[in-house]
Amino acid sequence: MNRAFNFNAGPSALPIEVLEKAQEELLDFKGSGMSVMELSHRSKEYDAVHNEAEQLLRELMQIPDNYDVLFLQGGASTQFTMIPMNFLAENQTADYILTGSWSEKALQEAEKLGKANIAASTKNNGYNAIPSLDELSLSNDSAYVHITSNNTIYGTQWEELPSLKNKDLIADMSSDILSRPIDVSKFAMIYAGAQKNLGPSGVTVVILRNDMTKRIPNNIPTMLDYRTQIKKKSLYNTPPTFGIYMLSLVLNWMKEQGGVEQIAERNDQKSELIYNAIDESNGFYKPHAKDGSRSKMNVTFTLPSDDLTQKFLNGAKEKGFVGLNGHRSIGGCRASIYNAVPLESCQALHDYMTTFCKEFS
Repeated sequence: MNRAFNFNAGPSALPIEVLEKAQEELLDFKGSGMSVMELSHRSKEYDAVHNEAEQLLRELMQIPDNYDVLFLQGGASTQFTMIPMNFLAENQTADYILTGSWSEKALQEAEKLGKANIAASTKNNGYNAIPSLDELSLSNDSAYVHITSNNTIYGTQWEELPSLKNKDLIADMSSDILSRPIDVSKFAMIYAGAQKNLGPSGVTVVILRNDMTKRIPNNIPTMLDYRTQIKKKSLYNTPPTFGIYMLSLVLNWMKEQGGVEQIAERNDQKSELIYNAIDESNGFYKPHAKDGSRSKMNVTFTLPSDDLTQKFLNGAKEKGFVGLNGHRSIGGCRASIYNAVPLESCQALHDYMTTFCKEFS
């Protein structure tokens, strides 16, 4: 089987072991005579899948008991609306730290529903860095502080996630959840689309400290009220059952790999390989992100000219590399090296980048 070197930004690579397990169980899940896609979401067979996914996530992330775990639909983009709808009161301000396009979109949705404040932004510098805590200008009446922990387009990441006393911190971790150990108790809420580190697209994980629900007004539409899904364990309506099943397989795979600590160690090795190819190129490859803000999930860089960029991408395609085009808004190149991207793929990319640089620099 000829597998591609998959560096897609999302939907992205899945572990081969997970795909093989899903293939094995596709027609007959655990003797049911049905695929998981055919099971009733009220059946005991699916209930076991659902509960296992939650239990594994709690175990791997060491989620405290006073947090609810939800499996929702609508992607992280729906959370941009749900968060201010549920938690931004009329007499409060929502603080947003802008580090890229997705945090901008989250801010725009909050502004439609209430008062929002840009607590810090690196837009003037092309979103090439994460602001320091000294740069934050938080509101006195802050309802919450929103961050995007990793920025897929610009290739920046919070090297150290902030601790904000007396502030409810909410994080969009769509592109780096479970890539490194974090202290969940620092956050009022964490949310993430599944299609980068958790599984295929279609599931959004929400981890919500349960005292936050006391702030939710009673005029929220039923499906946009977190309490609806908490009360019904994400089963108020039909959930994305196959996506949650795939998520449980990915979480099982992560556990077998040694958990988040081992995954993080391998992610360090993978990102180091590609950043080394950039740093040792004498300026042939230029990183977008500044030192101290470099993402370990999305490595973004440019070449000396558009012609060389196209030549690089064409050559990469011939060698089986997929997804190395930079985002259309900034161009250049991007290697997305999420948890399921093998170390061998990153080594192959390092070698190709080094060879290409020697030939054309």
